[in-house]
Amino acid sequence: MPPRRVITGRSQEPRQRFAEELRLLRQEKGVSLQKLAEVVGWDPSQFGKLETGRTLGSPEVAQALDQYYGTPGLLLALWELAVADTSQFKEQYRRYMTLEAEAVGLWQYSVSAPPGLLQTDGYACEALTAGGLRGEELNQQVEARTSRRKLLEGQDAPPFRAILSEAVLRTAMRDAQEWRRQLEYLLEAAERPNTTLHVLPFGAGPHGLMNTDTMFLRLLDGRTVAYTENDVRGELVEETSRVERLHRTYDAVRDLALKPAESRTFILRMLEEVPCEPST
Repeated sequence: MPPRRVITGRSQEPRQRFAEELRLLRQEKGVSLQKLAEVVGWDPSQFGKLETGRTLGSPEVAQALDQYYGTPGLLLALWELAVADTSQFKEQYRRYMTLEAEAVGLWQYSVSAPPGLLQTDGYACEALTAGGLRGEELNQQVEARTSRRKLLEGQDAPPFRAILSEAVLRTAMRDAQEWRRQLEYLLEAAERPNTTLHVLPFGAGPHGLMNTDTMFLRLLDGRTVAYTENDVRGELVEETSRVERLHRTYDAVRDLALKPAESRTFILRMLEEVPCEPST
């Protein structure tokens, strides 16, 4: 089969194509970033970042620009493709991200950080900065990570169960107010009908997953796969016997954890210990 001919000469990479279309539409309209911001209502620096691909913004921004440019649904569709594009993730995570998006059920054990699916923007930024990311790469990876939250939102969201080691709730962020937001987000998530959180207290003692973040995905074809990660590497586990052994270990850890209601109380107690922003 001959290679597909490129008609427009524009990027075939979803994120870059979204940025190109925004830039071209504004140029055709003959308006500056400042003027665009005045009319549509966001900061001009936001539109500058959108047009250079440094951020994808929100669906609300894409819809507002569709209305302004007279392109009903076009920019929102391009935004959705860009957000869903797994190439924004580092290579080792891409196949896992593809499977995660297709999963009909998810289970996780978290060693020392909130699950990526439940991280706030502030937490993701501080964690990735601590890992050495800076500048545009940091912005891209923060957005890639936090966009995953949408998987657990909406009427058709899959069930998600997470066991949080007490270390997750004791390893506070440097910014106390951002840490409050993260804990509040965990409490909000725990109230959703599809999300169940357990806290595993230190008093539970040693167990089989204490050094390994572990996620299980139940897929449409009935298979379950696992993804394990430590400080050095991550591994997608698809061999049935290995997944089964990991799942038995996970079940044993869940038996040691607090029940959901007790876990929400535990998280609330951690939140109450965080200093409030001083009133002025």
